[in-house]
Amino acid sequence: MNRKDKLVKRFKTLPRDFTFDEVVSLFQSYGFELTNKGATSGSRIKFYNAADQNAYIMHKPHPSNIIKGYIMRDILNFLLKNNYIK
Repeated sequence: MNRKDKLVKRFKTLPRDFTFDEVVSLFQSYGFELTNKGATSGSRIKFYNAADQNAYIMHKPHPSNIIKGYIMRDILNFLLKNNYIK
């Protein structure tokens, strides 16, 4: 089991201590790039996959680096719906 598989397996359990850095790694493993939504976007960021033109927009968590549960479920649904995770 490689690093990506371990990260996906951990993510699927929806842990309460999943960090923003792990989300970035997860999206990057599927070919997404992290971009800022714009000059006035604040904490809003966008993961964009140029190959299939999918995008996921979210806010960076603050003040903590831990992703909230409802966002974890939303990301999981996005990745499942777009066939990145089976």
